[in-house]
Amino acid sequence: MARAFRAASPLPLPSSRSAGTAATNNGGGGRGNFPWLTKKSSGNKPPSGAGLEGRAAEEPAAAAGDGPSSEQSPSPSRKRADALARLRAAFLAAITHRRRRRQLGSCVTGTIFGRRRGRVHVALQTDPRSAPVLLVEMAAYSTGALVREMSSGLVRLALESEKTPLAAGEKRRGLLEEPTWRAYCNGRKCGFAVRRECGAEEWRVLGAVEPVSVGAGVLPDDVSGGGGGAEEGDLMYMRARFERVVGSRDSEAFYMMNPDGSGGPELSIYLLRV
Repeated sequence: MARAFRAASPLPLPSSRSAGTAATNNGGGGRGNFPWLTKKSSGNKPPSGAGLEGRAAEEPAAAAGDGPSSEQSPSPSRKRADALARLRAAFLAAITHRRRRRQLGSCVTGTIFGRRRGRVHVALQTDPRSAPVLLVEMAAYSTGALVREMSSGLVRLALESEKTPLAAGEKRRGLLEEPTWRAYCNGRKCGFAVRRECGAEEWRVLGAVEPVSVGAGVLPDDVSGGGGGAEEGDLMYMRARFERVVGSRDSEAFYMMNPDGSGGPELSIYLLRV
């Protein structure tokens, strides 16, 4: 049996004498004639003292080499460039948001308000919470007169602006950005209308009627910021959705939409540039 095993083994079996000698030379275990056991054993041995000292000397050197690069702060020019990039991004985002907000769709929210004996204000908004894309004050037409006109039938408000000649290279402003208008109500001239920016008093009125989608009524005096205009009568308002129809760059129309969908528009607003 021993002869057959020795003949089949690729390595010669060590004798007892050679095994003792190999154990003495390799530190025991009888692995002298098995190289892979010897290599594995030598790989698991802890490093010598010299190796530890050399590795300890290399690690501080590597740490010293990597330290300044990891702790190095960006230069002042780099900080300025980053700050300018953030400022530019914020500015472009604000401009894009403003342009997007000022774009009108096919339907807008229209609010007509003013004191009974005061001037009529017409505000058009893309939605009830946005800033008005158009706020017009009719200087010579009272809210009470408009209410009486509406009670008698249909009302057509026409605002006409004059098309002035342009200089070379000058671009014409948008129709809703015209500063002054000639105002007509059912074909009768009723003074002039002026485009206004939405101030604090106008914002208070629009904020008070924000929950109203369609309706009309009277607002309390504290909405207008006190009783400064109480001598002009009650603060009246009417609010509805308007359908927008664009004829050209110089003509637009807004038709009041009835909530029940029956009948024609009771109020129409026309913007013309002639």
